[in-house]
Amino acid sequence: MINRRTILGGLGAGAVTLATSWPRRLSWAAEGAKQGQLRFAFFTDVHARTELGTPVAMAKAARTINAQKPDLVIAGGDLITDGFTSLPEQVAPRWDVYMKMHNAIGGDVHATIGNHDLVAANPADGSKPSADPRAEFRKRLKLDQTYYTFDAMGYRVFILDSINVIRGKLHYQGLIDLPQMEWLREELAKTPKDMPIVMVSHIPLLTAFYGATRGALEGGKPNRVMVNSRGVLDLFRDHNLLLVLQGHLHAQEIIRWRKTTFITGGAVCAKWWRGSWYGTEEGFNVITLKENHVDWEYVDYGWEAQRP
Repeated sequence: MINRRTILGGLGAGAVTLATSWPRRLSWAAEGAKQGQLRFAFFTDVHARTELGTPVAMAKAARTINAQKPDLVIAGGDLITDGFTSLPEQVAPRWDVYMKMHNAIGGDVHATIGNHDLVAANPADGSKPSADPRAEFRKRLKLDQTYYTFDAMGYRVFILDSINVIRGKLHYQGLIDLPQMEWLREELAKTPKDMPIVMVSHIPLLTAFYGATRGALEGGKPNRVMVNSRGVLDLFRDHNLLLVLQGHLHAQEIIRWRKTTFITGGAVCAKWWRGSWYGTEEGFNVITLKENHVDWEYVDYGWEAQRP
């Protein structure tokens, strides 16, 4: 007989769940750190804007995150909306609204850059593109660069910059560029092979979303998935890559491939503030890492969309 206990116990290599109304809570075996458990919130795709009640929703999300009492918080990118095609003066109010949410969250919030967080990379009005579209993100989040590592309770977290600006119809692609790849090699050389690693990328390295929603032969376009995902993952082959946290698609998804679990984290804004998206409500993830297993939950913070 197949029941909930059978499914939870069977989340092994190759298993996939794509968001529906169930499940919102899972556990699985993993080789974690021995220093003690680490509980953190992972939210992504806020798409901060000023109208249609979204600042109220974001404040509610921050309160709900705080109620989980996480040890730290990770933001998965697309913190504002439409920065890529907008001028700095246009997005300043959106950044202000996002920063209110960011600063309302207790403790450390570690931010990942998303494509919408680049400012004036390709302005819609034909203005000259910014020479440094990441500058406002770094300034607002007080970062020296957009990829970095930090350690917490015996875990090493890699925050990646997965946005590569290109010209043409797609505007950008998911790519870890050569300087960042070299940085990854150097950081991994300093990381013990058995140290559990969490990697965060706005654009997914591995997803079943397009096969599930469009058919088994369909794959994601270069601006929806990471074009050099195999090269990136190969760098971690001899390390304990425990989790990969992803955003961009707004759907909640879990894939287990070999010893790594890939979590696509839904979205604070769900369907761009228009309600649920492929069964994923407005929400965020709460993840508890323990010595021998991982607990995961997707938390709906209770917002009802006001945008048509």
